[in-house]
Amino acid sequence: MSLQSEFSVAERAALVTVIAGAPHARLLVRPDQSVEGTLGTPELDSAAVALGEELMWAERSERREVGDVSLFVDVTAPPPRLIMFGAVDFAGALARMARAAGWRPYVIDPRGRFATRERFPDAEEIVVAWPDEAFAQIGGIDRATYIAVLTHDPKLDDAALELALRSDAAYIGAMGSRRAQEKRRERLVEKGLSDDELARIAAPIGLDLGGLTAEETALSIMGEVVAVRNGRSGGRLSATSGRIHEVGT
Repeated sequence: MSLQSEFSVAERAALVTVIAGAPHARLLVRPDQSVEGTLGTPELDSAAVALGEELMWAERSERREVGDVSLFVDVTAPPPRLIMFGAVDFAGALARMARAAGWRPYVIDPRGRFATRERFPDAEEIVVAWPDEAFAQIGGIDRATYIAVLTHDPKLDDAALELALRSDAAYIGAMGSRRAQEKRRERLVEKGLSDDELARIAAPIGLDLGGLTAEETALSIMGEVVAVRNGRSGGRLSATSGRIHEVGT
């Protein structure tokens, strides 16, 4: 039985299989921690749920050892979401780049004259709404959600960041100069955001590529997002050692 054969790419789940050390058994773990099947003991089942929960959100399939039992955690997940606030030119370039990289880009802006399908043909969905309503329309924020705040409008920026910083989002980036970032920080502190919450903002957004155009800026942002998803810093490979690609054991 293959996890991929049972579930579509739109679903997230982890199939934990005993591959050595005990009779062959499988346990399916879903995002809400509901399960199907058993590995034979409550202890193994509990370990399988924890491993499935960890790896389905890390989006990796790996072999793990639990005592003298070897388990393989086979993960399936939909393409990650990149949610962009602000129907600006940068969002168009970033949507194109995200789509080319296999991500699902969303564009959110309450200004309907800017947030149109004609301007953002690569978007998975275009939501003309304020952040609270928009997040509800696209199914909320989970640990595989990446958020880029691209507008320079404090009303929209702050509303989006206030919700994002109190969510499970994997990444929250915001555009703007260092002075603009400081002013934004002051406003968010007034709204009750803590230092730990504010430290989650990647700002100024993106890697230091020196880019100027919308396309170069999109490359900078997408590079940072991919690096965060893979647990990397985004530096030059020539300055690193060790594996270029991490693989499951």
